[in-house]
Amino acid sequence: MGLTLSWLSIIVLIPLAGLFLKSFELSPEQFWAILSSRRTLNALRVSFGLAFAAACVNLVMGTIIVWALVRYRFPGRRLFDAIVDVPFALPTAVAGVALTSLFAAKGWLGAPLAALGVKVAFTPLGIFVAMIFIGIPFVVRTVQPVLQDLDPEIEEAAGSLGASRWQTITRVILPSLAPALLTGLALAFARAVGEYGSVIFIAGNLPNVSEIAPLLIVIRLSEFRYADATAIAAVMLVVSFVIIFAVNRLQRWAQNRIPVR
Repeated sequence: MGLTLSWLSIIVLIPLAGLFLKSFELSPEQFWAILSSRRTLNALRVSFGLAFAAACVNLVMGTIIVWALVRYRFPGRRLFDAIVDVPFALPTAVAGVALTSLFAAKGWLGAPLAALGVKVAFTPLGIFVAMIFIGIPFVVRTVQPVLQDLDPEIEEAAGSLGASRWQTITRVILPSLAPALLTGLALAFARAVGEYGSVIFIAGNLPNVSEIAPLLIVIRLSEFRYADATAIAAVMLVVSFVIIFAVNRLQRWAQNRIPVR
């Protein structure tokens, strides 16, 4: 137990503590001045807002993908199952270049979308797409084993007792999947908030428009404004921790309080 806690402290807690200690070098006035700047607030809004939106989309689409992979047999199912893991293995820079090429004005998808008046690359929408791309495996791989272990006979029993398909989904399947769904949501959100490599290529990185907080931290470091970078990083850490902690608490509540009916 002691060895485990020591290892956790070395790998996780000590670096995070160092970040907070560095931020304490700032006075409250300096800290607030950094965080209340228009550029910082917009970068945080873009990162957290789009990350949460992407995580919600991944929650819905990931569940649909899991359902298709687990409950149906079709040609190429194993290939599609393997493709889900591509964002895990793909270097983030490669993912960013690929997405930018695909959604650029002359790209395979960018050209027809541009004809419809929709611009993806170098806009906040491009950030949203990149966050969906890198987050979808977290939902799929978290929910998939739970659905595989869910006995189909439970659904058949619900149907034999007169439950409609919608009632079976909402009262039998979703309560059983709720903890895994919430875990997948939290993981996808955390991954999207901290994403850098794939986003900067497609974002456009325009201050106050499509600049993400991790990029702003890198910019401040390159300008030797370490206090600014530390303050932004500390806020990102606190907000991310609070959100993930809340989701984990909700997951525990769902696991203990939501019965399968």
